[in-house]
Amino acid sequence: MAQELVEFVNGRVRLNLHPGQTAAWDSTARFTFILAGTQSGKTSFLPWKLHQWIDRFGSGDYIAATASYDLFKLKFLPEIRNVFEHILGIGRYWAGDKIMELCDPETGIFRAKRADDPMWSRIILRSASAEGGLESASAKAAILDEVGHDDFGLGAWQGVIRRLSLSRGPIMGATTLYNLGWLKQQVFDKRNEDPDINIIQFASTLNPQFPKEEMEDARRRLPEWKYLMFYEGKYGKPSGMIYKDFVNALREQGGHKVRPFALPVTWPRWVGVDPGAVNTAKIWLAQDVEHEIFYLYRESLGGGRSTAEHVKEALRLAEENKENVIRWCVGNKSETQVRMDWQSAGASPVMGPPFADVESGLDKVIQLFKEFRLFIFEDCVGTLDEIGSYSRKLDDQDEPTEDIKNKEKYHHLDALRYIAVQVTMQGVFVG
Repeated sequence: MAQELVEFVNGRVRLNLHPGQTAAWDSTARFTFILAGTQSGKTSFLPWKLHQWIDRFGSGDYIAATASYDLFKLKFLPEIRNVFEHILGIGRYWAGDKIMELCDPETGIFRAKRADDPMWSRIILRSASAEGGLESASAKAAILDEVGHDDFGLGAWQGVIRRLSLSRGPIMGATTLYNLGWLKQQVFDKRNEDPDINIIQFASTLNPQFPKEEMEDARRRLPEWKYLMFYEGKYGKPSGMIYKDFVNALREQGGHKVRPFALPVTWPRWVGVDPGAVNTAKIWLAQDVEHEIFYLYRESLGGGRSTAEHVKEALRLAEENKENVIRWCVGNKSETQVRMDWQSAGASPVMGPPFADVESGLDKVIQLFKEFRLFIFEDCVGTLDEIGSYSRKLDDQDEPTEDIKNKEKYHHLDALRYIAVQVTMQGVFVG
């Protein structure tokens, strides 16, 4: 019978780590990512790595985050509580504030009388779907469960980085693979050029408790991409990807990405805007008229501003960089008032798509990718992340449906779609 992860030997805790967990335990990289198959022992291991760091760094704040509230409540929180409360007996959970208080190791005393009282140390427990919760502390280290999930967005990852910026503390993320978004592009693809990144990959069967028969069943019944991602911990190309014609490589390697370069000021600019009170996305395209190519070179996403303030900021950027914006492509067909507001605030000319059909707009972006007329600066990470996870919902047979998955999340790509409609309808390039 396979050994459990935890056993007690002469009153002491002993961890029976399999080779993948051992590699993660021994990792000293600042950013360690476990990309592994389902039920391979990722989530149960993470609290022990955090305990290792707490022993090393001492009193202070630590972060433990997972992708969604459901995953937090049903999977991650029970593992955290099991380790720190039940096995080690050093934690006390404050449910209202989602904080695990750790006792003073010298006295064994919990210092707090209330959740907001000073504590010897805290584990701040959060879900990435509530990104604001990751902006409230300066921490010494972080563990991130299901960090590659659709709900663990680029903004949440960047929020964790900011919380550890003062300490330059380590992060360990663990996940089954779900998409080709920021984790693939900003971490996995950079693993050979960034010494701070350590990638550990292993299949479900490295966990000695995982049945080999289940692995073989999955290999037979699942599409290859899903088997690879869900059971082998390797990247495949998910079914239903909308922009499957986008090649995630630099142009000299046959792809659609380019390293940032100084754009000629004589090149016309196009600005796409997806308006919204909370999330207004703006993307900027420069047009190489001679070669009939567009470069997406600037992006932004933010809220809390009026239309006039968004327009003022965009006009300031254009003026400071001596950019000639020839079209402002704002909103979908029904957002006439928004376009009137942008025009009144000084943007001109403001255009809208001539049709309301989303699919027709998607076709225009796909056309640009297929013709290699659209390239994206590799530092436009928000747009690239969205491209990597933009997909259709799958049916019970893992076949794409017509519905777009989480379509309300893709603000950069909506803005890109509004531009693509305009530039592909021009017929001739503006000189």
